[in-house]
Amino acid sequence: MSMKKTILGFVLTVLAIFFILPSLAGARPAASAKFSTTREENPNAAENRLILPYAFPSESMGTTVGVGGFTKGYFQDQLLFAGSVFGSFDDAIGVVGGMWDYLLPFSKRLYFSAYGAISYFPRNRAYTEVPRFSSDFDPTVAGSNDSDKDDYIEDDGSDNWYELKLEYVIPIGSMKNDHKGRYKLKKGILESGATGGDKWNPLETGISVLLLGQAGRYQDYRTDTVTYSGDSYPWEIGYLYNNTDFATNPSYGSLQYLAYSRSLNEGNNGQWDFLEFEASKFFNLGASRLSRQRVVALNFWTGSSLSWNETIDQNGDVVVENKPPFLDGARLGGWYRMKGFPNNRFNDRSVIYGAAEYRYTLDWNPVAGVNWLRWLHLDWFQLVPFVEVGRVAPDYDLGELFSDLKFDGGIGIRAMTAGAVVRFDTAFSEEGTNFWVMFQQPF
Repeated sequence: MSMKKTILGFVLTVLAIFFILPSLAGARPAASAKFSTTREENPNAAENRLILPYAFPSESMGTTVGVGGFTKGYFQDQLLFAGSVFGSFDDAIGVVGGMWDYLLPFSKRLYFSAYGAISYFPRNRAYTEVPRFSSDFDPTVAGSNDSDKDDYIEDDGSDNWYELKLEYVIPIGSMKNDHKGRYKLKKGILESGATGGDKWNPLETGISVLLLGQAGRYQDYRTDTVTYSGDSYPWEIGYLYNNTDFATNPSYGSLQYLAYSRSLNEGNNGQWDFLEFEASKFFNLGASRLSRQRVVALNFWTGSSLSWNETIDQNGDVVVENKPPFLDGARLGGWYRMKGFPNNRFNDRSVIYGAAEYRYTLDWNPVAGVNWLRWLHLDWFQLVPFVEVGRVAPDYDLGELFSDLKFDGGIGIRAMTAGAVVRFDTAFSEEGTNFWVMFQQPF
């Protein structure tokens, strides 16, 4: 098989698989800059759409088949509809889909998004204990920084979730006289329309967005002694300042996000909250003989649960109340943070995380001359070596958070198609190797 056919097969696989991943809803930060893109190669085409069947093996689902599709630019040029249905030979089944960035008709700056999934998996995994003991009391408690990689609950069951978001583009900075960025691309590289990056001042440059979101996720796990419900229904308020040149694939500038989440339902976890801060910085190293663009990308994230409460039970054990569940709050592992570890591998009261990537955009595009693939609008490939470091802890103590850190590293292959980035990342850690296929840059 020729190299070109191998690469084309990879492209189609990546584009197909990302449709069914629930983590599409978990892109961080939760708020995002609003924008439309115009490609110089096809300036009159406002709409993009794609429908693809797919098949792949999965540890949690078995051999899986399905069909996914999306359409962007109909009704409003920034509006995205996407969805997928899938099933497996191990009885997994699911439907995922939604709508992103609908500009409400009664407002010139208020956007609404709604998406979710209904699914069943034969093997759901939770790195948690019931009841949850303090890792200060027991450093090896499931999900803690010192926990055993095989200490988890695994059970078949449903995994249902939804997210609703209202986002308001503040009329300051680059959006003083507009409600979205308007990027113009040539071969997938920004030609004009940069929305920030030259200096840091929310009043003069960049895109500022206020977020009000509400989410829900429901999972059940049964052990010999207890049934644990991983349900979570938090509200989130946040402020995003995106001061990068190009929100989809930044080459310079920075981004900051501050948010507070609170769940008002009791469940197994009580009423919990989580305060977080994220920052990213991008440095453009320019083009080279073999590349269109070279970018160093840095990311930092930290947070802690203020509601976290420890009590002593009748056996003298320290038990935690009002804590985020293992799939919310201070957690590491999976598609976005600490990719060398399983999804939600680590979870505790507080967290710190950092990442560095070298995004090398190849000048060579093997599909550029393939006529029957023009509908992909595939502009470039990136090679992305990356490293990550992080740690969860029972308190927000910098001395503890910066000790006994977890590390991983890897390589990503990413592609720009129809103005969006899809990625295939391979990451290595002390606990093994993980492969992730996802939509959007991790930060």
